Order: sequence, then structure tokens, then C-alpha cells
Amino acid sequence: MSKKPLILGIETSCDETAASVITENDQGKPIILSNIVSSQTDVHKEFGGVVPELAARSHIEKIDLIVKKALNESGIKIKDIDAVASTAGPGLIVCLSVGLSFGKAFASSINKPFIAVNHLEGHALSPKLVSNLNYPYLLLLISGGHSQYLNVQGLGKYKRLGTTIDDALGEAFDKTAKLLGIEFPGGPQIELWAEKGDPNSYDLPKPIINKGGCNLSFAGLKTAILKISKTIETEQEKFNLAASFQKTIEEILKKKTKIAFNEFEKQNDIQDKIFVVAGGVAANKKIRSMLINLCKENNYQSVFPPIEICGDNAAMIAMVGLEKYKLKLFNKLDHPAKPRWPLDENALFLKGAGVKL
Repeated sequence: MSKKPLILGIETSCDETAASVITENDQGKPIILSNIVSSQTDVHKEFGGVVPELAARSHIEKIDLIVKKALNESGIKIKDIDAVASTAGPGLIVCLSVGLSFGKAFASSINKPFIAVNHLEGHALSPKLVSNLNYPYLLLLISGGHSQYLNVQGLGKYKRLGTTIDDALGEAFDKTAKLLGIEFPGGPQIELWAEKGDPNSYDLPKPIINKGGCNLSFAGLKTAILKISKTIETEQEKFNLAASFQKTIEEILKKKTKIAFNEFEKQNDIQDKIFVVAGGVAANKKIRSMLINLCKENNYQSVFPPIEICGDNAAMIAMVGLEKYKLKLFNKLDHPAKPRWPLDENALFLKGAGVKL
């Protein structure tokens, strides 16, 4: 029996220090041997958001310990690792540099291949950790830094159908939570508050809902929340605003996803229509439920990664590493950290957006 590849994955793109070891079975299905994630919530809580310099310092302090823990939990010896995969972007460059440098040094020390991984590609392939996915599939990537619809045609083959022209959805959740007085990270708490409120209390804007294809915009919604939050006097009003925000997001995603379905079908002549939702916001149960029902109505198979691999983690980075290892797609040790690194390199600048997204 041939030896199955063992991949060490490392992730430090923002405020999670993570390491994972994965392999695969005889059928080629990935097996997660360990997946360690160390959060920095306590470090950034008093600032109401991630402070890059503090995040990088925390990564430096923890990275060695987290990698050792991942190796110990996996039961794998260092010499048996076949390749090291590290996130090289996009993300906060001071944070990326920690994991990237550690991964390069680790790979060099054991004389094994190094693989630089796009963080977004990790999210894009994360469902393959737990399900048999065939290409192509439509991906909705919704996280703290990214909101995109992508036509995933294969490893390294992505076509962007739509993106946010301003704020990411996860950022909109976090900023709304902060305005309501919820401690960082507050985004996940919005859904809990919404359960206690009336979703019809506030009529909130849905920016570019009827234009821009399946591109998204959340800045105007965030501004409306800011104005309303200044008039709120009771806790129940906060619950009502959270509920109205949650409902508005669901309505925006429902409309834009329908448009994305149409675009995806124009580009692919397929029988099996698959819709994958990944990224931290994919953990929102209300959004999940709405999108699952939408898929049923439109004859799509809906695929969500488990909650524990929706957020930033190293198993998804190792997953990309495993796919690239089998194709011998390795990188040199001088590969740079890339704070911006679109999956679709041919994506155009959007009007109203200051940068290529």
C-alpha cells in the first residue's frame, strides 16, 4: 500500500493562529488528523476590532506551540510530513508574514516542498474536507473580509460573478453589533439578538438590490444602522433593529443569489447544479436555512461546511495543499505575502470600488 500524503497546514491571515495535519484515504477522501485554532478574541476585545500589530505579536508568541499541538494530536512525526502549506494572502500582511515565514522555515528544515495557499481558495475548497464535490460549482464566499459569488471550475480555476463594491458582509455584521453595544466579535451574536426582536420594525435600505448583477453593497445599510442606533432607547429596540438587519441581509442574499444562479447556468452546461456557501458568515443558521430553501426551489444541491470549518482554520489551507501536492504544484521559498490576492486574476475593477476586489 502506497504512503498517503501528509500535509501540514498553517493559517495566520488575520487573528486566528491555526495549524492542521490532513491526509487522505484509499478513495482519495481527505482525513483531518488535527485542526487546532487559537483565537485572539481577548487580545482585541477592548479595541472593538482586530489591531494588526497586536495580532502579529500574538501569532509570533503562539505559532510554535500551535504547530506542535497539531502534530502531537495527529500522532504524526515531523519527518513524516510530506509538504507544508501556509496562507500567503490575502490578509493583514504583518499577520500573513508570521505563518508564511514559519511555514517556509519548517519546510526547509525537513527538506520538503513548500506550498503557498490563497486563503480564499481555502474557503472555496473547504467543503471538500467533508463531502464529495464535483466541479463546477457555484460558490458564495461570505466572511469578515470578503463577499463574492464565484464559478469554481477546478483547482486554480475561478471566475468571479459578483463581489461587494464596498464592505464585506461579515464586516457589516460586526459593525452593526458594535453599534448595538455587543462586545467584539459581535457578528455571531446578531442572530441571537434577532430572535428576540420584530424583523418588521425597521425598513432598512437594500443597496443596489435591483442593479449591478450579483454584486453586493452593504455600506449604505451600515450607515442606516448607525443613524437609527443613535435614537434607540430600550433593549427591545436593539433586538428589533438586529432582527430587521438580519431580515434585510437575508432578502439581499436571496435576490442576489437568484441572479448568481442564472449567471452560473449561462456559463456551465451541467445537469447537477451545486451551490456551496463558505466563510465565517456561513455559520449563520438563518442565512443557511434561507439559502437551503432557495436551492430546493431552484433545483440546486446546497453544500455547507461544518460550523467548525466555516471560520478561518488551517484544515482548509492543508486541503488546498493536498490538492496541489498531488499535482506537484510547489512554490519557492521566496514567495511573497500578498495582502490582496483575488482568486480570479482577470477580475475587473468595479465602479465605485477603489481597488481590485
